[in-house]
Amino acid sequence: MIHHTAIVNKKSKISENVEIGPYCTIGPDVELGSNTKLHSHVNIVGNTKFGKNNEIFPFTSIGTEPQDLKYKGEKNSIIIGDNNKFREYVNINPGTSQGGAVTKIGNNNLLMVYCHIAHDCDIGNNIVLANNVQVGGHVSIHDNAIIGGSCAIHQFSRIGELAMVGGMTGVLSDVIPFGLSLGNRNNLAGLNIIGLRRAKISNNDIKTLQKFYELVFKNQNFRSNIDNIEAEIKENKYVKTIIDFINSDKKRPISLPKIIK
Repeated sequence: MIHHTAIVNKKSKISENVEIGPYCTIGPDVELGSNTKLHSHVNIVGNTKFGKNNEIFPFTSIGTEPQDLKYKGEKNSIIIGDNNKFREYVNINPGTSQGGAVTKIGNNNLLMVYCHIAHDCDIGNNIVLANNVQVGGHVSIHDNAIIGGSCAIHQFSRIGELAMVGGMTGVLSDVIPFGLSLGNRNNLAGLNIIGLRRAKISNNDIKTLQKFYELVFKNQNFRSNIDNIEAEIKENKYVKTIIDFINSDKKRPISLPKIIK
């Protein structure tokens, strides 16, 4: 169903059972998957592709030009998966040539009021961004992460799987998978124990992760500390996830505990 006040370009691709509410604007290169619902006053332009079962609330803007002075009008895109909710005033920008020219958002995500996703970001699955989270360009947020309200995430930052970032945190350094990061400028504050339990990760695996955390982050030499960890701990699949995350980009700073020897 398309409301009579909506402006939908004839070249756009609208799948079955899509609802487009009053005063929405849909550009020529937009694709909307089946069972997607747009409430009123939604603006979607650019080379923007949605999967199915997405819900987009009023005054959301998706696909306008990147807020990057280096952008010179090159072809770019946004690719969005299935079952996402974008609440009021969410803004998402497409990519630039410096970052692969594509912004990606996976499945089953909730972006609350006033969230911004900048150019070339890669947002995974089952992620919650609370109200007013501001995500800079080239940021990667892995599956099942939770980002607290009014967080600002610096460009090129990485936030690992099942990590949690506390509200009003300024994220300048990468957050390890399963980590808890807090503060005016983010520091590691332990593991996301509640998240691990909710994910039904066993108590033995959680204890192994805690042991790994204590041994690795006992001082600033965390990379060499990893080398000295006994093989039994390193072989744990959740520990491997953290080690792989740290080693996958050795140029990026890692969030560390605030008081560290």
